Amino acid sequence: MIVSEKSPAGKAAGPRQANKRGAARLAAVQALYQMDVAGSGILEITAEYEQFRLGKEVDGAQYREADAQWFRAILSGVVENQKNVDPIIRQALTDDWPLSRLDSTLRAILRAGVYELMQRGDVPVAVIVSEYVDIAKAFYEDDEPKLVNAVLDRVSRRVRGEGKGRDPA
Repeated sequence: MIVSEKSPAGKAAGPRQANKRGAARLAAVQALYQMDVAGSGILEITAEYEQFRLGKEVDGAQYREADAQWFRAILSGVVENQKNVDPIIRQALTDDWPLSRLDSTLRAILRAGVYELMQRGDVPVAVIVSEYVDIAKAFYEDDEPKLVNAVLDRVSRRVRGEGKGRDPA
């Protein structure tokens, strides 16, 4: 779904891309999860999502139209940069919560969010954090969205010098 915004003069300002990018982020997290759990390769997953899922109806559920280019960029970016992304996540987690202790969905959310914070300087920190916290809320009801918020905030301070909280002393 594309939502048009109106300019101050009342004229349509064009489509907002946030909805398509948000859908692409969610699909990328789902694809990363699927790759982790099923051991599927990136080419196979990318083709499956683009052909059968993005903007399509699957098992009675309608997938939102997504920015396929954004989806591919996140997916390939996480895979290509995982050796850099995972240590950043480990540093942002507390000592009693190693990355290996997180479930596959939470790892996928954090990997995608950290990738964007590291590599997509054109996207504001607040947008990235908000989008991935919302994705976490779609999967979890307890403390996981707070964990995603805290980890992405710590990472944003480290890699971009931006964030809401303070660095631990």
